Formats: sequence, structure tokens, C-alpha cells
Amino acid sequence: RKRVPDSAAHPCYRPETLLDRVEKAEPRARNCRRFLEIHNQQVKMALSHLTPLSPFTTLARRLPPFPALSSATSRRHNRISFSVMASAVRKVLVPIANGTEPMEAVITVDVLRRAGADVTVASVENQLRVDACHGVKIVADALITDCVDTVFDLISLPAVGTLTNNHFFLQFAVMLGGMPGASTLKDNKTLENIVKKQASEGRLYAAICAAPAVALGSWGLLKGLKATCYPSFMEQLASSATTVESRVQQDGKAVTSRGPGTAMEYSVALVEQLFGKEKADEVSGPLVRSSFSCLSLFILMPSKHTDQFIVAELNKLQWTSSSEPKILVPIADGSEEMEAVMIIDVLRRAKAEVVVASVGDKLETVASRKVKLVADMLLDEAAKLSYDLIVLPGGLGGAQAFASSETLVNLLKKQSESDRYYGAICASPALVLEPHGLLKVFIFTTFYHIFIPLHPSEAESRVVIDGKLITSRGPGTSLEFSLAIVEKLLGREKALELAKTMLVM
Repeated sequence: RKRVPDSAAHPCYRPETLLDRVEKAEPRARNCRRFLEIHNQQVKMALSHLTPLSPFTTLARRLPPFPALSSATSRRHNRISFSVMASAVRKVLVPIANGTEPMEAVITVDVLRRAGADVTVASVENQLRVDACHGVKIVADALITDCVDTVFDLISLPAVGTLTNNHFFLQFAVMLGGMPGASTLKDNKTLENIVKKQASEGRLYAAICAAPAVALGSWGLLKGLKATCYPSFMEQLASSATTVESRVQQDGKAVTSRGPGTAMEYSVALVEQLFGKEKADEVSGPLVRSSFSCLSLFILMPSKHTDQFIVAELNKLQWTSSSEPKILVPIADGSEEMEAVMIIDVLRRAKAEVVVASVGDKLETVASRKVKLVADMLLDEAAKLSYDLIVLPGGLGGAQAFASSETLVNLLKKQSESDRYYGAICASPALVLEPHGLLKVFIFTTFYHIFIPLHPSEAESRVVIDGKLITSRGPGTSLEFSLAIVEKLLGREKALELAKTMLVM
């Protein structure tokens, strides 16, 4: 071997220094850092779709069993354990009834479960299944009578209503009599007693839309407090509270809000009340939430782009359909319930004929945050029909089920080949459309743009429309996504009307 020269024999020779080694390693280090950043993003996204376990589930795996205790010590230990559990696990009650506003109920349940709350969805009817507003069918976890002896950290009341002749009429109003055979939340004595006890014992209670005026106000639980509600019920609320026009109002242990378009803000505010601001910020991130002004800009600005990159439209195409466009919304176990419900709700408010089809072998599906939704029919039956639009909600488990469904994939390919419209949100553009060649010539967006590279000009757009394709980013963009579909199929005037009715703006 050639002898390594020493510096005395070869004056130009310079031994490799530590700095030389660092400079050589730097490109590799940059690549490693980039790889770790991408990996961490993917792990964070995947974990965001999982329901957090109770802290005690994790602790139980790490801690050794407790030694045998004397009866006195055991009693002390039980008291300590109960105290710790009460402070760590937050129990929440969300009652629902026939005619419940589905967005207000489901968004609240979804967001609170993301934060780690133990949420019980309780039916005030005689059965677990309720027929919510706009044809959304929800299966509760329990009957309200099963919840009488449970202590809750929070009780949140959604409104119970219907949309008739494009105006917001609410089943809550006693003078309207409600839906045939349906009991209202206000008239349910069991629920009334539970909420009154909650307030008297100094625990959180909340309501949205008409519920602050018709339920909390009539029960005398807002006296001397500032509160808000749906605009047409403000006069009624004024007789039992100090009215304010805030989108979300907290006063003492009472939290109130205005309607479907404020449900996300309301839910995050409840997380902050239960767990603190840090947890609320943590939950908000994966939701891809928008601000109130952001949504207002989406509706009011006619341009393709705003400063907040809300909606981008490329290769502009006039979408055509009948006055009642036919739309297929598939759902599956693991679908994102917020996205599915918002899409179905908004499109049915716009008078579209929406078919909700289960990709599984039964009508009832368990969504990503364990909300149970019931489809109108199975996909095999729905596949016999033709549609103006097929739109896929997200959710990791749901998107994987969609991608594995030969029937659904064939429907989507046929839709594309026929130059009809299709769309997807959250994980579905990347996990369903892209692997099956349905994004080849399109610019699109998807959840956190970590699955596949995006066109750099549209990476931050909340909704992207490219010809016959529409895509969006996640739960917090679902309203914009749904209203953009309404605008493309039924016109801007209809989208604006809905946005105002729902208090999006």
C-alpha cells in the first residue's frame, strides 16, 4: 500500500480536520433532517386520526401492580385514585333528538373526542337511533335515562330544527309542535333535571343555536349572564339573559353560540374550558381551521385567490346540472364524521338529491371518532344509479376502505370517463383518487400535503377546483368545500344564501 506521507516530507499535505469532516457530513445531515421532518409529519397526521386513550390505559402498561393494602390504606388509595381520575378524564354529555341539527351535534362530539374527552351521545327518544335534520341518521351511545346518575364535566345542547322554504325554523319552538312523534330537548324532564343539577353544582353547561334561548333560558339557567343564540331567537333570549352578538360567548360556567357556522369555534372553546388553551391549540391544528374572516372572504370575494389562499380555480369549467343535482356521498367505517356530515348537510340544504351509501356490508358505520352514522343504502345498490357528482369525505380508515372498493373505484373511473364531476377531501385525494389514476392531469390539494407532492402554487389553498375535479384539505375546510360545490352546481347566489343562513358569515 502507498504510504501516507507526513507533513514534513510534503509541505502541501494537510491532515483532515474536524471542520473538513463536518463539511462533508453536512449534505447527508440535511437529507437526514428532511427525512425526519417528513416522517414526523406523517406520524403526526396518522396519530391525529386515532382516538386518544385515557392516560390510565398507558400508565397501566408501565406501572407494576400495587402491593396488597390494608383495608384502611385501600380506602385511602381508592379516594386518591378517584380524585386523580376525576381530574384527568373529562366526561361530556351531548343529548340528541329527532330533528337535531347534525353539524352542531357531530362537530361538538368529534372535536371533544379529539381532545380526549369521554363523550356520551344520548338519545332523548325511546330508541338509540335518531333521525336528525336534513336526513342524517345518527345512532346514540345511550338513552338519556341511562345518564341520570353520571357526573359530567360538561353538557352541550345542540339545536333541534329543520330547514323549510330556505328559512331556519326550529323544532324547539313549542308553538310549532315539533315533528310528529318527536320529543324536544326542552320538553324532556329527565334532561332538564340533569342540566339544572349540572348548573347548581357549578359544572360547565353549553348550548348552541336556538338551545340557549329555548332550553337554557326557559329553564332559568342564564339569569344575569351574557349569552348568544341564533339571530331569530335573540328576542326570546333577551327575556332570560343579557344578549350579545358574539359568535361564541362564555360567562361563568355557561357557554353559548349562534349556529351551524359557529359550531367549530364553539367546540374548540369547549375544549379550552375543559383542558386549557394549549390543548385547544393542539386540537385546532389538524382540523385546518379557518378564521371567521377567512370564511367571509371566501363568500364575499369573487376573485380566485385571497390573501389567505382559500379557493383556487384553474381551467375554469361551467358545471351544469338539473335544479336538483344528484350527488353520491360514500361513507365507511373510519370516515371523518365532521366532513361527511357537513357535506351531506350543506348539499341537502341546497336542495340537492344526496345519496349516502355505505361501502361496507351494513348500513350503520362507525366513523373515525366513533360517531355512528346510518347510510341510505349500500354501495352496490347506489352503483346502479348515475350521478352529477361523486364526493368523498376523508378519514384515514374511510379512505382506505374507499380505495379497496372495486365498486366505488369503477364508479369514479366511469364518472371521469363520462366527463362528470367528482371530488374528495382530506386523505381521500391522496389515498383514493391518486393511486387509481384519477388525479393525473389535475392540480389538487389534500390533507397537510404530506402524502404526495402538490403543485407549489396551490399547496396552501383550502379548496382547489380544476375543471371537473374539486379537492380540499380537512375538517376545518369542509364548509368552504361544500359551499364551493353549491356555487359550482347551483350558483353563487345559492351559496351566499346558505352561508348567511348557517352563520358562516
